[in-house]
Amino acid sequence: MDVVGKLRRGVSRQLSLGSLTLSRFSFRRQASMDPRLGSSRRFAIGRQSSLDPNRRSPEKADLGMPENLDATMQLLFMACQGDVQGVENLLKDGVDVNNIDLDGRTVLHIAACEGHVDVVRLLLSWRANVDARDRWGSTAAADAKYYGHDEVYNLLKFRGAKTPKIRKAPMTVFDPKEVPEYELNPEELHFRHGAELTKESCHVAKWNGTKVTVKMLEQDACSDAETINGFKNELTLMLKARHPNLIQFVGAVTQNIPMMIVSEYLPKGDFGSYLRKKGRLKIIKALRFALDIARGINYLHECKPDPIIHCNLTSTNILQDDGGQLKVAGFGLIKMLKVTPDRYKLTNPMTHIDSQYIAPELYNNETFDRSVDAFSFSFILFEMIEGIPAFHSKAPKEVAKMICVDNYRPSPLKIKSKTNLSDLFELIEECWDVQPAIRPKFSEIILRLEKMYEKLSKQSRWRENFKLPWYICYPPITLQLTLEHQMMLLFSFCYVKFG
Repeated sequence: MDVVGKLRRGVSRQLSLGSLTLSRFSFRRQASMDPRLGSSRRFAIGRQSSLDPNRRSPEKADLGMPENLDATMQLLFMACQGDVQGVENLLKDGVDVNNIDLDGRTVLHIAACEGHVDVVRLLLSWRANVDARDRWGSTAAADAKYYGHDEVYNLLKFRGAKTPKIRKAPMTVFDPKEVPEYELNPEELHFRHGAELTKESCHVAKWNGTKVTVKMLEQDACSDAETINGFKNELTLMLKARHPNLIQFVGAVTQNIPMMIVSEYLPKGDFGSYLRKKGRLKIIKALRFALDIARGINYLHECKPDPIIHCNLTSTNILQDDGGQLKVAGFGLIKMLKVTPDRYKLTNPMTHIDSQYIAPELYNNETFDRSVDAFSFSFILFEMIEGIPAFHSKAPKEVAKMICVDNYRPSPLKIKSKTNLSDLFELIEECWDVQPAIRPKFSEIILRLEKMYEKLSKQSRWRENFKLPWYICYPPITLQLTLEHQMMLLFSFCYVKFG
C-alpha cells in the first residue's frame, strides 16, 4: 500500500461495501445485528480514539444524559460514564452491542478508553466484538493500552483480543491540549494519483484547495533518532523564520506517521534552472535578485538568540514565486555545534555540498561563522552576471580543490556595459575573500546593493527620457533632412516629451 493509502486508513479495512449506506452520515458496521440501530452521530464526550488525528480535550465531569439521543448514543454515553446498569438495560431492550458511531467506535471502545472494567466485563458477556476497529484502525485493546488501563487491557487480551502493531509518531503528545497549533490533518493532504512518494523527498499536494510542497519522512526513518532530531530542528527553524524572502511555512504533521513539513508551493522552480535558461542577466535585474537573496539571509543571520547560518546557499536552494521574487529555502538542514559565541563547527563533514558554492572553512571542516553564506552569495552573484557558474567546465571535485585549497577565483568579469560596475566587482571580490573577516555582513551588503540599484535605476530613467525617436536616430533619413528641419524635429520632440 502506498503512503497515500496509509493516510486514509480506517474505514476501508473495517467496513464492507454491503454495510455502507449511501449517506456518509449513516454507515454501519456489518457485524451489527440490526443496521437500523446504528448511530449517524459522532460521540464527542470523553477520551477519543488513540489514533484520532483530530484530538479534543476529554470531558471527565459527570454529565447528565443529553436529550434526543438515539439508542446507540445512549449506550455510548452510559458506557463513558461507567453506568453498568444503564448499559445492561439498553442491551436487554435490544440495542446491538456492536453498534457504532460516525467514527466507527463501539461501546467497547468507549469503555476501554475510560477504563471501566465492570462495563467491559458486561459487554464481553454480551459477545462484544473484541477486535472491532474504528475509522482510524484502533481496537478497544489498543485504546486501553494507550491510556494506561492495564486491567482492561489484560482482560481483553485474555478474551482473545488482538492488539494491532501501531507505530506512534515520535512527536506524539498524550494530552490533546498539547497538540501544536500548526498540526494539520493528513487526510486533508491530497497527492496526485499515482505519484511515487519517496523517503525524505518533497512532493506537491493540495491542501484545502491550495497547492503546497510537502516534505515527507517515511515510516522507516521515524525510528532513527538522528533523522528525527533533524526533522525537529528544521521544523523549529521553519516556525521561527517569517520573512518575504524566505520560503513560508504552512503547517506540519507530527502526530501521525509519516511525519511531514508543509510549505508554500512556488511553481516557477529553483533559481538555478532559471539561470541556465536565461543565461547572463541584465545588471539591474541581477541587482534586484541579489537584494532578494541578501534580505532573506540577513533575516536568518539576525535571528535571536543565535543566528541561523544556511551553510548550503546555492542557486538551487533559491526559489522564485509568481511575481518573480526570490525566496531562500533549504535553511536549517545542516547540523552544527556552537564552539564560541560566534563560531561553529559542523557535526558531520559536508561531503555532499555543491562544491562550487562551498566556503573553504566548510570544505576543510574548520570552525566558521556566518560569513560562509557571504562566500556562497558571491558565486551566485557571479553566475547571474556572467551567465555561467564559475569554472563550469571543470569537474565538481576539481572546482572544490581549486577554490578552497589552491585559492583560485574566476577571472575578472569582462562585461560590455555603459555602467561603471567597479563597485559591484569590488563587493564580489570581498565576499569570496579567503579571509572570513574581510567578507562583509549581509546588512552591509544590502546597503551597498541598494546604492548601486538606485544609481543604475536613475541612469536608466535618464536614458529613457532622452531617447531620440527613430526618425532622428536612423542615419539615412537624417542625412536627407536640412539642418533647419532637424532642429525643428528635435524641438518638437522635446516639447512633446517634457511639455
